[in-house]
Amino acid sequence: MTKSCPVLTPAETKTVDVIKRADTALAAAVSLALEEAVRQATEDMRAIDQEDAKPVLKYFAGVVHQRMYCLMCGADPDTFEGGDPDIAYHIIRNSQNIARHYWSADIEPYPPKQ
Repeated sequence: MTKSCPVLTPAETKTVDVIKRADTALAAAVSLALEEAVRQATEDMRAIDQEDAKPVLKYFAGVVHQRMYCLMCGADPDTFEGGDPDIAYHIIRNSQNIARHYWSADIEPYPPKQ
């Protein structure tokens, strides 16, 4: 059996286009914010004679990742309180599947919840 791809209505196509544009703009804004954080930290570290201790982009990306994970789970990103463990489970499982499928990670994803 072959899966068919539904033909979108003109309104659905416009909706998809709006979401794609917003997604692209968001990704660009996050990338720019990460680069700015590194630039600002580098400048501030230099001002206190700590040039060797400047944070790298991956550090700030980790900060964004943690905050987004909390928001996706419904938790307060500052206190980690109030998150939904079922959503957390699915986010982690999705990450495991991506690592396994795209990067050949030697990982067995959590089993699906029944």
